[in-house]
Amino acid sequence: MKIKQQTMQRQNSYIILILICFFSQSSFGQDTLRLSRNEFLAIVKNYHPMAFKYRLENRIAAAGIQQAKGNFDPVLDAKTGEKTIDGTLYYQQRNVGLGIPTWYGIEVNGSYSYLDGEKLNNSDTKGGLYQVGVTVPLAKNLLYDKRRALLEQAQIAQRMTEAEQTVLTNELMLEAENSYWEWVKQYELYLLQRETVNINKERLALVIKTFQYGEQAAIDTTEALSQLQNYELEQQDAYLQFVSATQKLSVYLWEEDLKPYPVNEGLIPSERLQNNTDDTQYTDLLAQVDAHTLNGHASVRYYDEKGKILESERRLKLQSLLPKIDFSYNFYNKEGYTHQFFPLFDNNFQYGLKLEIPIFLRQARADYKMAKLKIDQNSLDLAYKSQELATKITGYKNEIYNYWSQIGIATKNMDNYKRLLMAEQSKYANGESSLFLINSRENKLIDAQEKILELRLKFLKSYNKLKWTNANFDSSVALR
Repeated sequence: MKIKQQTMQRQNSYIILILICFFSQSSFGQDTLRLSRNEFLAIVKNYHPMAFKYRLENRIAAAGIQQAKGNFDPVLDAKTGEKTIDGTLYYQQRNVGLGIPTWYGIEVNGSYSYLDGEKLNNSDTKGGLYQVGVTVPLAKNLLYDKRRALLEQAQIAQRMTEAEQTVLTNELMLEAENSYWEWVKQYELYLLQRETVNINKERLALVIKTFQYGEQAAIDTTEALSQLQNYELEQQDAYLQFVSATQKLSVYLWEEDLKPYPVNEGLIPSERLQNNTDDTQYTDLLAQVDAHTLNGHASVRYYDEKGKILESERRLKLQSLLPKIDFSYNFYNKEGYTHQFFPLFDNNFQYGLKLEIPIFLRQARADYKMAKLKIDQNSLDLAYKSQELATKITGYKNEIYNYWSQIGIATKNMDNYKRLLMAEQSKYANGESSLFLINSRENKLIDAQEKILELRLKFLKSYNKLKWTNANFDSSVALR
C-alpha cells in the first residue's frame, strides 16, 4: 500500500511539472523591435504633436511682427464720383492720394485731385490740384505712439514666445524620458521575475528527482511548487505592468505624418538602468548647472521679456497724460501753374493746429496707474520664479547625491543577500538547511534587486529633471 502511494505521488509530480512548463509565461521572440533612449527622444522632439505645436507658436509670433510692421505701410487711396440732376452737373471729381506714416509719428501725405461742376462749394478749387502735406504731433504721440508700441511689443513677444517654447518643449522631453526609463524598469522587473521562475523550475525538477530517489520528503515538492507558483504570479503581474508601461509610452510615439505609431508587444528597450552613462556623468552636469546664472534660464527670461512689454505699455499710457497737439501743413499747386514753394506761409498753403485734452484725465491717470501696478506684479512673479527655480535646482542636486549614495548601499546589501543565498544552498546540499530557508533568502535577494531598480529609476528621474532644467539655459538641447 505504501509503495502504491509513492508511485501515485511520483506520477502526480510528473503531471504537475508538465503543466507548469506548458502554462509558464513565454519569452519574447526574435522578431522584436528594440528602442533606444536617443531614438525615442528624437521621435518625440521631431514628431510629437505638442512639440510641433510649440514650434508653430514661434511662427505665430513672427507673423505678429509682420502684422505690427503693417501699421507703417504707406496707404494709397483713390476716389472718383459725379452728381447730375435735371441735366445740371453738380460736381465731377477724381482723387488719388498717398499717405506715408513714419517712425516718429510724423505723417507725410500727397495727392492729386480734379474737380469740376456747377454747384461747387466756395471752398472747393476747380480743376487739377496737387497737394503735399505733413502732420506733426507736438506733444502726445511725438516720443511714443501706438504704432511704435505694437511693433516693439511684437518683437519682445517673439523672444518671450521662444523662451516659453523652450520651457514647454523641455518639459515634454522630461516627461517622455521619464516614461522611457519607467518602461525600462518594468521590463527589467519582468526579466528578473522570469529568471526567478526559471531557477525555481529547475529547483522543482531537482526536488522531484531527489524525492524519487528517496532523498527528500514529499512535502518538499509542495514547498518548491508553492514557491514556483508564487513567482509565476509575480511574473504575470510584472508582464502586465510592462505591457501597461508600453501603452503609456505609445503616447509619445508618432510617425512623420503626425499619426500615432502602432505599438505591439514586440517592442522592448535596448537600454538598461544599470548600463546608462548618466551614472558617471552626473558630476559634469552638476558643474554645468553651477556655471549658469538664473537670469539665463528660459523661465526667468520669459518674465524679463514680459516686463519689457509692460514697460512699453506704461510708456504708451504715459502719452495719454499729455495734451494732443497736432500741427498740419499742406502745400497746394494748381495744375498748369508755376510752382512757388517759398515762402511757406505766403500763398498756396493750408495749415492747422489742433488741441485736445480731457479736463480731468481720469481715464488716462487710471490707465497709467494700472500699467505701473502690472509692472510691480511681474516683478513679484520674477522674484518668485527665480527663488522657485533656485530651490528646485538645489532639491534636484540633493536628490541626485542621496539616491547615488543609496544605490551604493543597496548594491552592497544585494551582494550580501547573494552570499547568504549561496551559503544556504550549500547547506541545503549538505542536508543542513531546508527549502523554506532557501526561499526566504531568495525572497530577500529579489526584494533587494527590485529596490536597486527602484533607486536607479529615482536617480535617473532626478538626473533628468536637472538635465532638462539645464537645457532651459540654452535653446539648443543635445541628446545624451
